[in-house]
Amino acid sequence: MTSTLSPAATSLPRLGQELLPILYQHRLVATGQLHRMLTPHVQRPVYLRRVLNQMRDQGLADCTTRRAGRMGGAELLWFVTPRGADIVEASREVTSRAYRINPETAASQLQEHTLAVVETGLAFSTWAQALGDECGPLDWDPELVHRVRDGENRLGDDALLIPDAVLRYTRTTPTGRRLLTYFLEIDRSTMQVARLGRKLTSYARYATYVPAPPPGRRFAAATGAGREAWRDRYPAVPRLLVVLTGASETVLRSRTEDLRALAAADARVRRTPQLAVGITTLDQLTSQGPFAPIVTPLLGEPTPGDVLLSTPSAS
Repeated sequence: MTSTLSPAATSLPRLGQELLPILYQHRLVATGQLHRMLTPHVQRPVYLRRVLNQMRDQGLADCTTRRAGRMGGAELLWFVTPRGADIVEASREVTSRAYRINPETAASQLQEHTLAVVETGLAFSTWAQALGDECGPLDWDPELVHRVRDGENRLGDDALLIPDAVLRYTRTTPTGRRLLTYFLEIDRSTMQVARLGRKLTSYARYATYVPAPPPGRRFAAATGAGREAWRDRYPAVPRLLVVLTGASETVLRSRTEDLRALAAADARVRRTPQLAVGITTLDQLTSQGPFAPIVTPLLGEPTPGDVLLSTPSAS
């Protein structure tokens, strides 16, 4: 991983220049997660901690303690300061974001969900390295906004689809390379299953959403109107992977069954074959990897497969 940060950050060692865009993009990351991302070859992240403290001394990063304390001492969670964010945005190394984390939000109850999203992406990137695939620390973007202003939701929050993350993964096999794109929806068992089911409907709506042409525009075809919005962003409809965590295996198994029942009763989801959806757990993804039979399809027979799911029919 290389860095193109501006001269203002050149006093940082190479590791620091790699850390800044990661903290900017993922908003809040634990020291242990950064260790597995960037320095997995060393047993203890002594140098990593030294560089993080240097970044804090220079006003580029800051940290807070994890609310859900663990045995063995408080775990530090890191985020960029406004000065650090300005440097990253000036480098144009990652997509600039309107949202910036501050010390108050870093210390809030949003910690665990943010860390779970990072942990999911980290599971993919760790296995990519082991399998000879490509998926690095900057290959998943949290909370990208997708507009869905169809006839059913022209106003309100339902007009926006915001996945927990969009992840890109390049799979390498003897037959060639394959770019895979995923919408990640992380469920920590803190919301009602019915609400998660409504999110599935929003994903199905986005898969078929065709924006209306601008008012007064006569030649819609020439402006790209009349085709699905996802075509302007992705080579195919991203697969949706629902990742369950935060409860016992029994509870997560029940949530999987409940989600499948909700999907089977949802005509919009059933009528959208171009959206491939699967359900797994974070523990399975981490321990067995994305290409083990750990993913239960949302529709059809509940036979576990891998994250390839079914190939979307739209292309």
